Amino acid sequence: MKTAGYSVKTVENGIEALKEIEQNQYDLIFMDMQMPLMDGPEASKKIRESGQHEIPIIALTANAFTEDKQICLDAGMNDYLSKPIERDDVYKIIKKWVLNPEPQNNPQPKFVS
Repeated sequence: MKTAGYSVKTVENGIEALKEIEQNQYDLIFMDMQMPLMDGPEASKKIRESGQHEIPIIALTANAFTEDKQICLDAGMNDYLSKPIERDDVYKIIKKWVLNPEPQNNPQPKFVS
C-alpha cells in the first residue's frame, strides 16, 4: 500500500484497533473478521457505538457466503473483501469508499493511516 502512496497502520487485534481509532483519524478501516481477543464484527460494533459512523469499515474474510456478508453488515461494516485478497480489489474498494465516496453511505470520509 505504501507504494501506492497510502499510509497504513496495522494492529494485531480488535482491542488495538479500537485504541488506535480513539487516538488517530482514519479514512478507511480494513477489519479482519477473525482476530484474537476481539474479532472484527465485535470491534466494528464498538466503533459504531462510539459514534464513528463516517469511517468506512471493510471486512476481510475467508468466507464469501451470503450469511457472512450479512454478519459484516449487521456489525456496521460497509463492504467486504474475500481472501485471498488481490491488490486490484483493494484499490477498487479504496476508490469506492474514499476517493469517490457515496454520499448516502459515507457523507464525510476520513482516511486510514
